[in-house]
Amino acid sequence: MGRQITEMLKGTLEGIVLAILAARPAYGYEITASLRAQGFSDIAEGTVYALLVRVEQRGLVDVEKVPSEKGPPRKVYSLNAQGRYYLDEFWRTWSFLVERLEQLHEGERRS
Repeated sequence: MGRQITEMLKGTLEGIVLAILAARPAYGYEITASLRAQGFSDIAEGTVYALLVRVEQRGLVDVEKVPSEKGPPRKVYSLNAQGRYYLDEFWRTWSFLVERLEQLHEGERRS
């Protein structure tokens, strides 16, 4: 599964991260820890931080700097209205793809 899951995640990781932020605001390390807890153990922190920069630049999240007990302030990300709209579209697209893939898989089983 190694390489295949890595390639598939490239196209879906943004939606996954936005779904995490839909549940509650979080900073980069919390998001990475949440991903790892859900079984995405190979995702590097750098990948998540780069993605957060992109979604911030695209206006999908709001960012608040919160003082940290250790070191500089943390950037806490929260999903905004534009991000919620984008996430809704992601889930609609995901549902469409899942339906089509299941149809293909069922057709393959019957062959």
